[in-house]
Amino acid sequence: MVPRVDPSGPVRAGVAQLCVKRVEEESAVVRAEATSPLKILTPRARGQSVWAYLSSYGGGMVAGDSHRLDVRLGPDAQAFFGTQSSTKVYRTPDGRVCEQRAIVEIGVGGFLAWVPDPVQPFAGAVYRQHQEFRLQANSSLVFLDSFTAGRSERGEHWAFTEYRSRTEFWVGGTRRLVDSIFLSSDLSSVPVQRRMSSNQALALLVLLGPKLKDASHELVGSIGRQPIGRADEVRVSASPLADGVLVRIAGLRVETVRQRVSEFLSFLPDRLGDDPFARKW
Repeated sequence: MVPRVDPSGPVRAGVAQLCVKRVEEESAVVRAEATSPLKILTPRARGQSVWAYLSSYGGGMVAGDSHRLDVRLGPDAQAFFGTQSSTKVYRTPDGRVCEQRAIVEIGVGGFLAWVPDPVQPFAGAVYRQHQEFRLQANSSLVFLDSFTAGRSERGEHWAFTEYRSRTEFWVGGTRRLVDSIFLSSDLSSVPVQRRMSSNQALALLVLLGPKLKDASHELVGSIGRQPIGRADEVRVSASPLADGVLVRIAGLRVETVRQRVSEFLSFLPDRLGDDPFARKW
C-alpha cells in the first residue's frame, strides 16, 4: 500500500496534496498544497468540476527525486487532474532511483479524470512509480497512464535503464485490478529497444464506475469493430471489466497516440463542463 502523507510530520520535499469537496452544489478545492519542486495549479478551483494540474520546477525528475501525491475527492465531487507537461526523467548516472507514489481516494458518487501527460524517461534513466486508486462502489474514475521512448529527436529509442510501474484499483475495499510494467535493460537477453520495435509510445486507459458505463460499452464495441492492419500507426486492444473497460494503446508516434486517447475521451467535455484538451492537445 502507498503510505499516506502525514500532515503533522516534518515537511519534506516533493509532496503534493489536493482535496476536493462538494460545496453549495459545486465542486471546490478545499486544500491544495505542495512542497518544492512540485506545484499544484488550479485554474478552475470551483464549478461543475475542479481542474488541477501537477507541475514541477524544471519540468522533470533528476536522480534521487521522490515525489508523493495525495488526492482525495469527497462525496459527489468531480475533478480533472493532469500535468502541465510530460514528466521528463533525466539520466541516473549513480544508480539513484527517481520514484513517484500516489494514493487517490474517490468518495461516494465522486468522479475523477486522472489524465497526466506521458512520462518521458531519457537514456540511462531509472524510474519507478506506484499508484493506488480507492473508489467506493458507486464512484467513477477515468485513468490514463502513458510513457514514451525518450528523446526520439535526439536518437534515443527506449534507451532508459529501468521503467517500473504498478497501479492498483480498489472498489469498495476490494482490489479489482492490478496493472504492472517492468522494463529493464539489465534483466533480459532481448534489448528493450527490440521488444518495443518501432513503437514510440504506450498508453493504458481504464474506465471504472457507473457514470462511465455507457462510455465503456461504446469503447469496447467501437474498438472491436476496427480492422487490424500491419501498417497501422496505432494498435489498440480493449478488455471489458465488470464495471468498466481496460484499453491498451501502442503507437509509432507520440502525437498519434495522444490523438487516439483524445478520441476515446471525447465524452469528457460534457462531464467536466469544458474540454481540458482543447488548448493542450
